[in-house]
Amino acid sequence: MPSESTAGRPADRGRGEVGLRKLLEANRTFDADTTALPTQPISTIARDHRPQAPQPTPPGDQQLVKRIGIAVGAVFAVGTAAYLADLALNVGEVPRGVVVAGVEVGGMDQGEADAKLRSVLGPRADQPLPVRIGDVQASMVPSAAGLGIDWDATWDAVGGQPLNPVGRLVSLFGTRDVPVSSTVDNAALDQQLSTFRTHDNPTVEGTVRFENGAPVAVPPVPGRVLDIDGARSTITERWAEVSLLDLPVVAAPVEVRTEAVQAALRDIATPAVASPITLAAKDTRVALTPEQIASVLSFVPDGNGGLAPQIDNDAVIGLLGPQVVTTEIEPKDATFTVGAGKPTVVPAVVGEKIDWAKTLEKLPALLTQPGERAFEAVYQRIEPKLTTEAAEKLGINETIGEFTTGGFSGPSGVNIRTVAAKVNGAVVKPGDTFSLNGFTGPRTAAEGYVESGIIDKGRPSTAVGGGISQFATTLYNAAYFAGMEDAGHTEHSYYISRYPAAREATVFDGAIDLAFRNNSEHGVFIQAIATGSDITVRLWGTKTVDVESITGEKTKPTEPTEITLPKGKDCIASEGAPGFTISDTRVITDRKTGQQISRHTRTVKYDPIPIVKCE
Repeated sequence: MPSESTAGRPADRGRGEVGLRKLLEANRTFDADTTALPTQPISTIARDHRPQAPQPTPPGDQQLVKRIGIAVGAVFAVGTAAYLADLALNVGEVPRGVVVAGVEVGGMDQGEADAKLRSVLGPRADQPLPVRIGDVQASMVPSAAGLGIDWDATWDAVGGQPLNPVGRLVSLFGTRDVPVSSTVDNAALDQQLSTFRTHDNPTVEGTVRFENGAPVAVPPVPGRVLDIDGARSTITERWAEVSLLDLPVVAAPVEVRTEAVQAALRDIATPAVASPITLAAKDTRVALTPEQIASVLSFVPDGNGGLAPQIDNDAVIGLLGPQVVTTEIEPKDATFTVGAGKPTVVPAVVGEKIDWAKTLEKLPALLTQPGERAFEAVYQRIEPKLTTEAAEKLGINETIGEFTTGGFSGPSGVNIRTVAAKVNGAVVKPGDTFSLNGFTGPRTAAEGYVESGIIDKGRPSTAVGGGISQFATTLYNAAYFAGMEDAGHTEHSYYISRYPAAREATVFDGAIDLAFRNNSEHGVFIQAIATGSDITVRLWGTKTVDVESITGEKTKPTEPTEITLPKGKDCIASEGAPGFTISDTRVITDRKTGQQISRHTRTVKYDPIPIVKCE
């Protein structure tokens, strides 16, 4: 008799019974002869296959279905109970089968498992870890390489109890390896990897070198180097779980083929040093000997597996240049000389210099040429900065400013005469600025300057080039009265009686300069004449202005202080002198019209010269 749960759904029950009956009938049908043809008309067959009313399931089949349902339900119930019991029993425990960096913690209480991992894995960070790089043994201390264990991330990777029944079942029969999650100081790890790189076997590239002037083949040898990216991954992932860390290496291939080395030796290197190569420079002949050719010739990969010859042009120039320098002509600017009270143009000289770039273009082809080998120097024309024609148009024909100072002797005189010879003949074009330091360059012993007196930090002293300030003062005054524009000058800190007050200048190599700008429409030629006791600087050009200097009165006197220093060469006694303030006014007027062009006053404060006693 149907139960209450099924009695209310007869249609559902009917459909189920019909389905089961059809399965049973189908089974019986396969036992019959399925090849028999129908013996009744098609229309009759069609009527026989019209939908039939549901037939009741035989009682035996109903019992079979019930037994199957009960069995499946029982199995499911038992499995569910077992699953729930297993899940309940393992609450708070590490999932079964978990192995962290080689340490088994599966099934353990999570607190106990954490303590075990920390006690076993924690110390490994500070212990030397053997490392193998190819066939090389090395070691590292993980903590020194910037590595540590990120415990939270490691436990996150372990995860909690799996809810998947299949996963829980599988965990009964296997293990799950979980690597530690590392903290990484990339800078420290990079340093460790750089240390490991010292064990690389670099590639030996095939080439040809020269030994005692003879060519020798160097066969190519592939290298083996650390795989940096692979090593980084291996270290960060496995350092805590192994007793020997194998780091990956990669092959470093060669570029040059062995047969290419032999070809370069046979076809280029050997004939290159078979005989000298001669350079013809005008009437001069100089040779590159076979030994010198070997010293400037090398071979580099050509990018296609072969070798290309390479000549060190700078080395060739160093060998040949000094021998042919006499064939070159240095360019010289036009300048002026003074005779019979009037300047005349000294013609410029056009230079001729060897164009080494073009000259040496011919050398590579000669390396493999048999017999006598020679090439010619190619010269290039070097125009002077100031040509003869340009100098003649500068309008340099009369004195426009002149000044003389004296009272020097000894070492100061040597330096003054040296700098005067250097500056004499300088030409300043319209609009250009003349710098004394820039024109002379460093004034050192190599240029003929000697040690003489200077003022250093308020006290008398000595230095190479001392005394040049007297030349600077003389030049400044000549430019002053020529009406040149002051482009920068500095007075002495102390007043020196042989110089005009507030109208003098000092210089110091690389620090204090004297400069003036030619603000006229004509060129300026500087003539410097030095004798044993005085120096005259005369500026030539076209005189268009008159200059007047008005010196003011001394004011605001200051008394000197007294300094006592130990006796010795560093102590220079001085009687001292008072300081004061004074001004100078320059008035410039147009020579033709008499109209004032400018009026400028400069006020200078001179410090008192200390009284220095040496005791």
